Amino acid sequence: MTTRSDQAPGPGAGERPVLLPYADPAFVADPFPLYRHLREEAPVHRAVIAGGLDAWLVTRHEDALEALSDPRLSSDVRDATDTRLLRQLPDTEREAMLGNMLRSDPPDHTRLRRLVSQAFTAHRVAGMRPRVQALTDRLLDEVAPAGRADLVADFALPLPVTVISELLGVPLDDRHDFQRWTDRLITRGAEPPNPAVVNEAWQHMRGYITGLIRDKRAHPGDDLLSALVTARDEERRLTGDELIAMVFLLLAAGYITTVNLIAGGLAMLLAHPAQLGLLRSDPGLLPGAVEEFLRYDGPVNPGIARFAREDVEIAGVRIPRGSTVLIASAIADRDPVRFPDPDRLDITRRDNAHLAFGHGIHYCLGAPLARLEGEIAIGTALRRLPGLALAVRPDEIPWRPGGLRGPLALPVTFTPAG
Repeated sequence: MTTRSDQAPGPGAGERPVLLPYADPAFVADPFPLYRHLREEAPVHRAVIAGGLDAWLVTRHEDALEALSDPRLSSDVRDATDTRLLRQLPDTEREAMLGNMLRSDPPDHTRLRRLVSQAFTAHRVAGMRPRVQALTDRLLDEVAPAGRADLVADFALPLPVTVISELLGVPLDDRHDFQRWTDRLITRGAEPPNPAVVNEAWQHMRGYITGLIRDKRAHPGDDLLSALVTARDEERRLTGDELIAMVFLLLAAGYITTVNLIAGGLAMLLAHPAQLGLLRSDPGLLPGAVEEFLRYDGPVNPGIARFAREDVEIAGVRIPRGSTVLIASAIADRDPVRFPDPDRLDITRRDNAHLAFGHGIHYCLGAPLARLEGEIAIGTALRRLPGLALAVRPDEIPWRPGGLRGPLALPVTFTPAG
């Protein structure tokens, strides 16, 4: 990998790992001072991350960009020496984690992505715009008369899971159960999930998805799951287990991350009144604003895990085979070598090539849908909720700890709709 002239390994790259203090409320609220220190001190650090896992943290944009395209760094967790990540999961959830596109490498990844790309097309995503707008308006119809709301619980949470339910063709009568199981499967709060509750929810979800796939085979509709069921590549289709894993991936990668983008974007605007005023005066800035939200304080924190297939050298630091490598996009996306004045939120920023959706063959296939939902949700909320303001100080907003970042709650006030 290429290096910069100041990339000699510093103390952070030594034998003593850095602890990312997820139990510290100050760090959870604002991890970026520590991130900045780590990036300035050394390009690579040994670190203890969420769940007590040992990892090598890649902190600078140039190195992160190259690492995301390095075939020596695997996406398959089975290439990791430290098996705690797998052992922490119930057996059924482990199957879904190992069987999905995000956690596979070529040639399996190539086949899976090609099949999914046949179904999850740009045309399908673009065609969802009117429906996403209608769902957004319906939620805000309920919020607008009150004059106050929690924009996480009342808006940012229900929108993405409803979009995913409709995308997959989940019948209306089943969506309450589908959302309840999803909420239990995916960690939303500050407390660690209860393994028994997660396992029970997964058993229900797996049984339900298996039945739904059977129904789509018999009676395909105009939905993504039907398209996935019928996708074919050289006479090969997605297997039943691969379809289940793909649904789980859509839930895990497309639910809470989109919640975090919507709620986090609104929180950033409300904490930066000048930027909010700028966007209100020129709604055409919204697409660029969403990109800046993703760069400045994106929904994945601190980054993307890979596993060394062999000894790898990154920025002059030797990383042993089997190590977990955490490509810290949240840190790299504030690298001043790549982004001028990186610690300033600037919705007019140009050349905003952030790493929030990854890079290379694993670049997020759902990025267009996330952008669509973020633009519609944030833009409509600003238009429909005049006088929108935080009901707490910015430093009182509770943030999600661990590998995903976004507000747990976003209390706001606004002028009630008459």
